Amino acid sequence: MRQKHVGDVVVVSDPDRERVPLGVVTDRDLTTEVLGNGRDAALMPLSGLARTPVVIAAEYEDVHEVLERMRVHGVRRIPVVDGRGALVGIVTLDDLLGALLEDVQTLLATTRRAQRREQSLRR
Repeated sequence: MRQKHVGDVVVVSDPDRERVPLGVVTDRDLTTEVLGNGRDAALMPLSGLARTPVVIAAEYEDVHEVLERMRVHGVRRIPVVDGRGALVGIVTLDDLLGALLEDVQTLLATTRRAQRREQSLRR
């Protein structure tokens, strides 16, 4: 996790084939369950830390659907699967916030441009 600078890993059924998500382990899980309990991280299997059942999103889903699922389940990261249920990525709350912020900025720019256009036509 440190090498890739990520806050979570998805535990999958077979990393070389199906890659069906079985659980998620976050940096917070490591902190609270391993370090907080004085356990040795090198000896702790991921299967013992993985949160199940996995809250997932399909790659075709709308951003708003995924955001609502995050809210309902209280998670900040969701594995994304294809039509076969295989892991294709992960979406984070930060990803969604960035996308929504871009949409809001586009709306603001559109409003400002429309106001300037309207003012220039009235002169």
